[in-house]
Amino acid sequence: MVGGDSGIDIDEQAINIASLAVQAILYEASCYPSPGLVSKDSRGAHSDMDYFTFLDSATVLINPLIHCAEAGQSADSPKEIFSKIRQIGQMGEGKMFHKTRGVNTHKGTLFLMGICCAAGGKALYSGAGFSSIQKIIRDMTEGLVERELSSRVIELENTHPSRLTHGERLFLSHKVEGIRGEVQRGLPTVFDVGLEVYKGNQELGQNDRLVQTLLAIMQFSEDTNILHRHSFETLKEVQRRAKQILDLGGMRTAAGIKAIEELDEDFCRRKISPGGSADLLGVTVFLYFLEGFMNRR
Repeated sequence: MVGGDSGIDIDEQAINIASLAVQAILYEASCYPSPGLVSKDSRGAHSDMDYFTFLDSATVLINPLIHCAEAGQSADSPKEIFSKIRQIGQMGEGKMFHKTRGVNTHKGTLFLMGICCAAGGKALYSGAGFSSIQKIIRDMTEGLVERELSSRVIELENTHPSRLTHGERLFLSHKVEGIRGEVQRGLPTVFDVGLEVYKGNQELGQNDRLVQTLLAIMQFSEDTNILHRHSFETLKEVQRRAKQILDLGGMRTAAGIKAIEELDEDFCRRKISPGGSADLLGVTVFLYFLEGFMNRR
């Protein structure tokens, strides 16, 4: 435990987990060209935020993520842990919005990273190892779509649209399960796609490796950020074009790099921002870091 004159004790292992999560968040925000996304070199498709907004936001996420990791380190059931971290997440959201003056930089990231930090804490506490994390995530979020979306359709239909979340609106209009469905299934886009590609491109420089993994995720991500601001047709276009660029070699070839630079220009012009894919990239990098950390113990 890390203590001091304040009398506050913070678990060092929770600090380690959360610091890896914030490192991954900063990695995601730093790679370029990341089509339509904020990076160190571009505002992307956004006029209300830039790279420094993301850095400001990331600094306040360390607090809630430490608490999420701590919550995981207990004998509580995965569902009990999830209930605790939802409250921690709400507190963290408030801190984020205060820091960014109302700009939503990391709401989706905090939800995903909070779950993953708690799952990592639980895996370490139980001694089950990294291979248990996907099941822990599934156990934590079992029934989430039913509880928060499917069983509430009548209630949501009678709620003023301004009081609905983006995810709730999309479920009502298109039955899209969004981020809730992704975690309930155990983050398959991360475990089956993101991690495989990130691990398989270790010979690339860090920036290019991140962009390559982002493209791979964009092929499959049911990105609600795009659906909220655009349409299913735009989402299908994003998925198709990401696959085409990877077929050209992505960041491994001159043709692939040129194609992604053109995609970035197009997305910035059309205000297309695959923020959901960016969140999944951050989680991919975090879980890669976490696996290495757990294997070194």
